[in-house]
Amino acid sequence: MSTDAPALPASGPLTDARAQLAEAIAHLGVDAGTHRMLATSRREMAVSVPLRRDDGSIATYEGFRVQHNFSRGPAKGGLRFSTAVDLDEVRALAMWMSWKCALVDVPYGGAKGGVAIDPREHSAAELERVTRRYTSEILPIIGPEVDIPAPDIGTDERTMAWIMDTYSASVGHTVPGVVTGKPISLGGSLGRAMATSRGVAHVALMAMASRGVDPAGATAVVQGFGKVGRGAARLLAESGVRVQAVSDVDGAVWADGGLDIARLGEHVDETGSVAGFSGAEAIDASILVTLDVDVVVPAAVEGVITADNAADVKARIIVEGANGPTTNEADAILADMDVLIVPDILANAGGVIVSYFEWVQANQAYQWSEREVNERLEERMTRAWHDVVAYASAHDLSYRQAATALAVRRVIEAHELRGLYP
Repeated sequence: MSTDAPALPASGPLTDARAQLAEAIAHLGVDAGTHRMLATSRREMAVSVPLRRDDGSIATYEGFRVQHNFSRGPAKGGLRFSTAVDLDEVRALAMWMSWKCALVDVPYGGAKGGVAIDPREHSAAELERVTRRYTSEILPIIGPEVDIPAPDIGTDERTMAWIMDTYSASVGHTVPGVVTGKPISLGGSLGRAMATSRGVAHVALMAMASRGVDPAGATAVVQGFGKVGRGAARLLAESGVRVQAVSDVDGAVWADGGLDIARLGEHVDETGSVAGFSGAEAIDASILVTLDVDVVVPAAVEGVITADNAADVKARIIVEGANGPTTNEADAILADMDVLIVPDILANAGGVIVSYFEWVQANQAYQWSEREVNERLEERMTRAWHDVVAYASAHDLSYRQAATALAVRRVIEAHELRGLYP
């Protein structure tokens, strides 16, 4: 029987995730059997999700839930609704969640889920039926002590309410801890909606300080103006950074003196897109990450900084608000250019940190104040930042290499302490 890691797909997020793991394994000197275990998901479920459309027709979509590791606790990870969802993408995201949870020291393993559907093409009633059917299909493998979903691309607190209700109906009593990212009135945590954005902005400011960049004179662009990017842009602007450009799936806008993020947010609420914002100039979204600014925050999807455009990046700092926005090939190019990359498993960990806080509050049936949540989030992010910086310095590694090695080592330590059953 082979003990080598599984063969990699030709390209994509799973290739990058497993290559990062292989590099960490080599650095740590871990045996091939443990490598194969960590490169392979512990549990995967693919389901068919039929939907009765509002017009009475029937459509069917593919859905997935992948649980990568349980050594440090129950699995934890978001649920995305996107036509780009496939099994390899979900596998990669689940693996990154394992490392993210370990890096910021929350007692979870990694999971991820998705349905290959475009939520913009469906009514709220159809999305509710899809969510409830998907939940009923994965019911055997989720639960507050097993696997706790959360919002991701294309889903929100309303989606989590539907999942909580469907799960609770199946067990006969209300179970607030089965999901996080819920509405406040259903046991959600104060501060959860902005948690990922707050974490991104916090580490961005620490990264700027490490490079001697004064926020009051700094410039930035934010690729993606959704759950993560919108809040990160606002917080950076409040810190004095001139956010000169943002983009979404429909376009990009730029203003040399900095965008009015509050007005832009109002425009997006009214129109659904940054496109057409009167307070800025329209630009080609594909050039956003190569604009001449101090900081780039990719906060949308995977693989936006690649071997094709990495050499054109002018920013000195990249803060990964999205999961896997920089490919491994781009990483190598940017390292040669001395670009500081704050890796996704650190930069966007604010969401899972406050999801953990929400889960704790659900288990205690006690709500923390927003001030307590934000203070504890900042403490966790700061500690993780200093851990990564110290490890990178001690071992002459990039921040991504250091963060991955630290996280993998913690997962391995948990596995070794528990032992292999039977």
